[in-house]
Amino acid sequence: MPLTERERAVLDFERTWWTLDEPRDQVIRARFACTPEAFARELAAMVDSSDALAHDPLVVHRLRRRQDRARRARYQEVAR
Repeated sequence: MPLTERERAVLDFERTWWTLDEPRDQVIRARFACTPEAFARELAAMVDSSDALAHDPLVVHRLRRRQDRARRARYQEVAR
């Protein structure tokens, strides 16, 4: 299913948020009318989407790497 306008905007923001002068959380609340946690859940839901990968491969690959690192860290904590 093609990305919605909001999903494209979320990916576009994730690509460039660090260039903004305002704090990321503040911009997320203002621009997307959600909490940073809800924003993170939206991003996580898009990570496996082929449409998201086609829209912005660099962001999606970065998010996948971040998820993999977090998964490995959780596994290592349980294994101790």
